[in-house]
Amino acid sequence: MLKRKKIKPITLKDVTIIDDGKLKKAITAASLGNAMEWFDFGVYGFVAYALGKVFFPDANPSVQMIAALGTFSVPFLIRPLGGLFFGMLGDKYGRQKILAITIVIMSISTFCIGLIPSYATIGIWAPILLLLCKMAQGFSVGGEYTGASIFVAEYSPDRKRGFMGSWLDFGSIAGFVMGAGVVVLISSVVGEQNFLDWGWRIPFFLALPLGIIGLYLRHALEETPAFQQHVDTMEQGDREGLQDGPKVSFKEIATKHWRSLLTCIGLVISTNVNLLHAADLHAELSVA
Repeated sequence: MLKRKKIKPITLKDVTIIDDGKLKKAITAASLGNAMEWFDFGVYGFVAYALGKVFFPDANPSVQMIAALGTFSVPFLIRPLGGLFFGMLGDKYGRQKILAITIVIMSISTFCIGLIPSYATIGIWAPILLLLCKMAQGFSVGGEYTGASIFVAEYSPDRKRGFMGSWLDFGSIAGFVMGAGVVVLISSVVGEQNFLDWGWRIPFFLALPLGIIGLYLRHALEETPAFQQHVDTMEQGDREGLQDGPKVSFKEIATKHWRSLLTCIGLVISTNVNLLHAADLHAELSVA
């Protein structure tokens, strides 16, 4: 028979008191910041048809679209690395600081896409610079969503943790929708030819003011009560406890928690496939 692991009784140290005002402020800042980051991330998919012509002009329209969307897929390969890197930093230095860093990286990398000259101006360096900016986006988004999820979870009361966490997905989808709306609005105002010439850069330039707003919202936040409590406890006792605390290996996650892991992977895949399909459909309609 399998022996059940002995569970320690809950003590007062395990209880975190949450202020409702701070909770609402934290959820709002995390969700709005997440929406701004995913606006930056999603705009690329909605202007892919224009980027294909600007950065891959020698190819036929179909290859241009494939190349542009292929570059769009690169950040999804980089995201896990960003999640691991910023996750470790968040455990050591706090969630709030890391969330501020990720939104800065995302805003700057997105703004830089709007500054990249066309292939006709600098040749092969144009798609190379585009790829580097997209890799920076993927790296920051990996840390953004992971950090924001932990931030919200540590701020939320036990009975509402799932509901509060759902606002992050709401923010992500809202960011994608906002990106689509901005692209449609700009293309309608400036016209198709002007949009291909210079109008496609405007949504990327919007990343800078949006990033400043998101940074302000997150900089004003306090660190999560759970993290503050953890640091205070360790400082009162063993300072080395911050480094010597219990660790969970990837092997243990894969062997003991594989069901939960597969469930999370499936949910993320289904969500992103639907969002990417929306961007791809918009690009195909724009070409048509």
